[in-house]
Amino acid sequence: MVRRIEVSGAGGVQLAAWDFTDHHKPHDECAPPAVPDAEAPLPAVLMLHGLMGRAAHWAATARALAARYRPVALDQRGHGRSAKPDGPYTREAYIADVAAAIEQLDLAPAVLVGHSMGALTAWQLAASRPELVRALVICDMRASALGEASQREWEQWFASWPLPFATLADVRRWFGADDPTLERPRPVRGAFYTEVMEERSGGWWPQFSFQHMLDSREPWMRDAHWDELAQVHCPTLVVRGWDGELGRAEAQEMVRVLPHGTYAELADAGHLVPWDQPEAWQRALEEFLAVTVH
Repeated sequence: MVRRIEVSGAGGVQLAAWDFTDHHKPHDECAPPAVPDAEAPLPAVLMLHGLMGRAAHWAATARALAARYRPVALDQRGHGRSAKPDGPYTREAYIADVAAAIEQLDLAPAVLVGHSMGALTAWQLAASRPELVRALVICDMRASALGEASQREWEQWFASWPLPFATLADVRRWFGADDPTLERPRPVRGAFYTEVMEERSGGWWPQFSFQHMLDSREPWMRDAHWDELAQVHCPTLVVRGWDGELGRAEAQEMVRVLPHGTYAELADAGHLVPWDQPEAWQRALEEFLAVTVH
């Protein structure tokens, strides 16, 4: 049973966290007696989605971890079931939100698993508040600045969305096959975006504000984050997909810069690495956790 927990983020912004831990299930009277150390707290794994994502995207990963860890996923500000204030959508606000979630949910020291923007937030928190972070997984996020042209490309991409979508099938088809930015069909991408839509005003619309998303990504358009990466002293796994946004040379340089970095790359995966190749992703994640946590 998944439990929703309300968290107060930076500036009092209300955030929704989702705890997937097995011990929230009803007690089974037929289950074998607990081992002596069964009451010890499970190692916490806090999962942070990327830009336009939501906590529910982590459900499969969380459920696979639930027997041995305390997996928690956070809807970050402006996303999912969390509040969507006018602002701020700064790096500082996102980092403070995650720190607040770790402290209020008593997760410290937590393993942080971040995808894309969530990975950047995770390593910035690990650099600034090392006492809160036990280990770190960076999934397909670059340390280099992307440049202002990237922001303009995203503005044009948002403008191309045929809103509102009449049905979720239309959402799935457009993002999985019809989006002109795609080089080839990606059904997983279509399924991914159906989870961030809501029905209102004559059709299906994104749960988030385009402007909030552009504000959120503005800092990594103009700023590089190599210095903060070098300040991460916990064990860190850098994961990339062969066809993702993080290139091999940059990923390997990130591992070199990290004091305790390791590397994994997954074949036949794009930017949505955990969803393109769920079994390979889960294997890489659990192998890393087995070495760093247990």
